[in-house]
Amino acid sequence: MTILTDKKPQELKEGIDYNVDANGNWVFTREYLTKRGHCCESGCQNCPYDYSSKVDPEYPSELQDPWADESEAYEIYDGDIDPDA
Repeated sequence: MTILTDKKPQELKEGIDYNVDANGNWVFTREYLTKRGHCCESGCQNCPYDYSSKVDPEYPSELQDPWADESEAYEIYDGDIDPDA
């Protein structure tokens, strides 16, 4: 399958778009992630959108909305439900 776009694919350049860490993993730079123009919500080490600080690793990601305002925060109740109340 061929996808036609009006943007030409760009070759990534080590030291500019990414660095290779001690384990051989590619770590995208803040500049590259900004140039890409959107957050992938993967918790990138250099995320310019500050996604990593908006999630709590103690709670399942399905219960979190990292883009919500603090006033829209959910309260998680972990107690018994009294049907007669």
